[in-house]
Amino acid sequence: MISIVKDLAAEALFVSDLQPSQCPSREAVERAVTAMILLHGSDGCAAEVATEFGDHPEVAVPRMHWVHEELTGVLESRRVAAFH
Repeated sequence: MISIVKDLAAEALFVSDLQPSQCPSREAVERAVTAMILLHGSDGCAAEVATEFGDHPEVAVPRMHWVHEELTGVLESRRVAAFH
């Protein structure tokens, strides 16, 4: 179940307008994920990701790496906050 939620969050962040150069805050990442899921739904986010990987793999691969780094940071900060 956790894996499915992480995958959905990754797809949603991938299709958002957030850029690595913005160095978004944890809150900005969470807002972007929520907004994209509400806008596109889970299937829509997945379809957008697939399209980008098909049309622009040279850009999509580094973006997905960034997405996973951002989400790892968000999850780690939540774990730390939960223990305080």
